[in-house]
Amino acid sequence: MFQLNGTVFMPSVLTLIGIPGLESVQFWIGIPFCVTYIIAMLGNSLLMVIIKSESSLHEPMYLLLAMLGATDMVLSTSILPKMLGIFWFHLPEIYFDVCLFQMWLIHTFQGIESGILLAMALDRYVAICDPLRHATILTHEVITLIGIGVTLRAALLAVPCLILIKCRLKHYRTTVVSHSYCEHMAIVKLAAEDIRINKIYGLFVAFSILGFDIIFITLSYIRIFITVFSLPQKEARLKAFNTCIAHICVFLEFYLLGFFSFFIHRFGFHIPPYIHILLSDIYLLVPPLLNPIVYGVKTKQIRDRISKIFHSMDPS
Repeated sequence: MFQLNGTVFMPSVLTLIGIPGLESVQFWIGIPFCVTYIIAMLGNSLLMVIIKSESSLHEPMYLLLAMLGATDMVLSTSILPKMLGIFWFHLPEIYFDVCLFQMWLIHTFQGIESGILLAMALDRYVAICDPLRHATILTHEVITLIGIGVTLRAALLAVPCLILIKCRLKHYRTTVVSHSYCEHMAIVKLAAEDIRINKIYGLFVAFSILGFDIIFITLSYIRIFITVFSLPQKEARLKAFNTCIAHICVFLEFYLLGFFSFFIHRFGFHIPPYIHILLSDIYLLVPPLLNPIVYGVKTKQIRDRISKIFHSMDPS
């Protein structure tokens, strides 16, 4: 690293300080975060094993759920080990390029998760509004193409964020990042150069993925609710609605946490920074914990399979 006019030229190492203002209690904050991560990994792994081993679950809804579980595992793994290294072992340094890679992983897998939630809304839309064509429209090949498509969309849109930082921002006022992971704006704001293009592109990525997906998920559920409430029999309406409850819960939890964190970060100027960072951490760690629990509780086929597993483990 080279010092120039009080700035650092192209730093090779950054320092993540964790949660500014709560450094004295970070060790204890790491405990619930670690427990959340372990439960999320176990829950999603169990969910994926059940879907893989049970042939009756090889349907679009469950295949998409397995993809969601894998995405959640990568997303939480991309931040928590380093975060615990800061909280527990006082290892705040991270190579600049590794930091950019972590940023790319976070953006990419957030985008993949949003795309999978859109695909799950599409699955429910076809299953309820056009049930006779569900099996022919959402084949295994189509689900594979959807998985490839949402992955490429998120991965490619996230790449320019890294290029703009690496190629345009050469001088940094400091190498100390006031965050617990390599969050895009936390890195960009360190630069001494004009960062407007970086900020604009970051907003473009957020709205072109999350905004696009939210619009079409909302339209899908408006059409689903119109179809459900037009059914003549109450039992049929309840059955159709029950198939959507788990996805609605996961959808609301992912996007509400995301937008709450986003608006607090952008407009909560009088809110302490540690609140911003805790909300960002919760946004990335809580959905991977809740998703398998929600689907395990609300989906009868998965619930029955889990019951069989635990009954087979019972020595009595």
